[in-house]
Amino acid sequence: MAVRSNEAENILKAVREIVPTLRANGVASEDQRWIVQENIDLLEKAGVFRIAVPKRFGGLDLSLKEQVEIITEISRGCGSTGWVAVAWISSAWMATLYPLQAQEEIFRGGSVRISGGFTPTAKMVPTEGGYLLTGAWRFNSGVRGAHWDLLAAELEHADGSVEEVYAMVPVDQLQIADDWHVSAAIATGSSTSSATDLFVPGHRVVTLENAVLGTSGGGAVTGSQGRDYSLISFVVAESVAVYIGMARAAHEELVATVKGKPLAYSNVTDQAQHPLTQIQVALAHSKIEAAEALAETYLGFLQERADAGEQPTWEEKAEVRGKAGAAILLTQEALEALHSVSGAGSLSRKAPFQRFYRDLQGLARHGLMAPNMGLEVYGRTLLGLDPDSLFL
Repeated sequence: MAVRSNEAENILKAVREIVPTLRANGVASEDQRWIVQENIDLLEKAGVFRIAVPKRFGGLDLSLKEQVEIITEISRGCGSTGWVAVAWISSAWMATLYPLQAQEEIFRGGSVRISGGFTPTAKMVPTEGGYLLTGAWRFNSGVRGAHWDLLAAELEHADGSVEEVYAMVPVDQLQIADDWHVSAAIATGSSTSSATDLFVPGHRVVTLENAVLGTSGGGAVTGSQGRDYSLISFVVAESVAVYIGMARAAHEELVATVKGKPLAYSNVTDQAQHPLTQIQVALAHSKIEAAEALAETYLGFLQERADAGEQPTWEEKAEVRGKAGAAILLTQEALEALHSVSGAGSLSRKAPFQRFYRDLQGLARHGLMAPNMGLEVYGRTLLGLDPDSLFL
C-alpha cells in the first residue's frame, strides 16, 4: 500500500472534520441549486483546490490515489459538492496538458477551480494570434464557482477540415444561464455556459487527440514526476470516487436511522434486530467494498505507468472504463438494497439518505460514467476486439 504524504494526510483530516457540515448543508444547497459558499470556503481552507496543481506553481501535486481519497471523503459529506470538486480538480490536472505560458496564467494563484464543457457544441475559427469561439455547453458542472472553463469545440480550418479542440477560457468572459432544474445532483449548478466570438489565444488551445494520447507536451514542463496519467482514465478514476463516497454516506445514514427504530404496523421495536435489515445492510456494505477493491486495481496500474513515464495500453485504458463501470453499478445496487429497508421517513428532504440515493442514481446517467458504456469497451477488448472508442 502506498504511503500517504504529509500534505495528503493533513487535507484528508481537514476534509473528514467538515463532512458533517457538508452533509448538513445539503438542503440549503439544493434550495439554491448550487452548493452553498460555506462548502467552497471550507474546501479552499483545507487546501483541496491545490491537490492537482504542480508544485512549481505553489500546488501540492498529490498522486492519483491521494486525490481519490480526498474526493471520496468530500462526497461522503455531499454528493453534489463531491461532483463539483472532482470537476474542478480533474480539470486542474488537465490544465497541465497546456503549454507553459497557459499554465502560468491558469495556476498563478496556486489554488484553482476549473470547470469543463466536454461536448463539442461550439465552433472555433482562426484569427490573428488565436481563435474566435462561439457556442454553448450544457451540463457545465461547477461553472458558477470556477475561475476557468475548459471547453470543447470544433476548429474549422481554411481547407474545410474540422478538428476537435479544448479551449481554456476565464469564466468571467462567459454567459451563464439559470437553467439547471433537475431531480438529482441539484446542487451542482451544472448550468449552460455560452460565448459569442470570444477571442482565445493560441497557447490556450490543445487538440483532443493530443490531450487524449498524452502528446501535447504540456506535462513535461511542470516539473511533476509520475503525474502524466492518461486523460480519460484519470477523469474516470477520479469520478468513481464520488459514487463510492456517496454510497458510504448512504450506508452510514441508514445504519444510524434503523437502530432503535420501530417498524410501523408490526411488533418489531428495533429495526436493526430484523433479519431483512441485517441482510440488506450486509449486502450493501459488501458491494461497496467490492467497488472499492475494483477501483484499487486500476488506481495501482495507472500510477505504475505514470511513475515509469509511460501511457497505459489501450487494453488497460479499456480496463479502467470497464472496472469503473462495474464499480458504479455495485454502488447503485448497494443503494437499492439500502433503499428497500429505508422506510418512508427517508423520503423527507431533511433526510440525507434520499439525497445520496437520488444523486448517485442520477449521476450514474452521466455519458462517460454510465456503467454499460464502460463495460462495453472493456468487453470488446476481453473478446479480442478493438475497443472502438477514442474515449479511453
